[in-house]
Amino acid sequence: MELGDLLRFSHCGRTVFTDADAGVLLRCPECGRAPSLSLAEAPVRLRAPVVNGHRTGCCFLVTSRYGAVGLSEESDCELHVGISDSEGAVWSYSESGIRRQHHGWEQSIAVPLVAPGDCIPDWDMRLEHFATLDEWTPERFEEQREFGSCCYGFALGFINQLMTSQGRRPITKEHFTSDLVLPRVKAASGYLAVFRYVSRHGYWTA
Repeated sequence: MELGDLLRFSHCGRTVFTDADAGVLLRCPECGRAPSLSLAEAPVRLRAPVVNGHRTGCCFLVTSRYGAVGLSEESDCELHVGISDSEGAVWSYSESGIRRQHHGWEQSIAVPLVAPGDCIPDWDMRLEHFATLDEWTPERFEEQREFGSCCYGFALGFINQLMTSQGRRPITKEHFTSDLVLPRVKAASGYLAVFRYVSRHGYWTA
């Protein structure tokens, strides 16, 4: 499923969500009238909270084998995380060891790690060197999984190595997850639920 943008507007005391690209005259499903251009009723375009990970350099990325569908909280699909380099190739750790992929992360949740357009000059070299460490071999995958690490350990390990090299304190998995990852995953899951309903019924109201 490709996630598109939604339009949100208020009318008849309800908040209405509809497809932003439907190409039809926008009308309230409760009364059939078009919303006014007042500040209270004016439609707002909501961008889908997933990005093409191969177009986002220097980011922590979350995806699933099923793309955006697998990002739903209702899905039991295992999530996968990785780090994008400055060119958009995504490095991740799996049963086969380190993978450097140029496709497969087209629907991802992104956590930017640097300011837009301000990737660390030697980011790619550091990432490639980190990926060659012995702890990320295929033979050690089960050992890493036993300690709850695997792909997450690789990605967060690289982030903490960068932070340490800059004289900053490493970030814990709990802090990184609760403050930066979970809010984005929950937002994507909620958006996906509304988008699915709109795709089937034309609109959703709250």
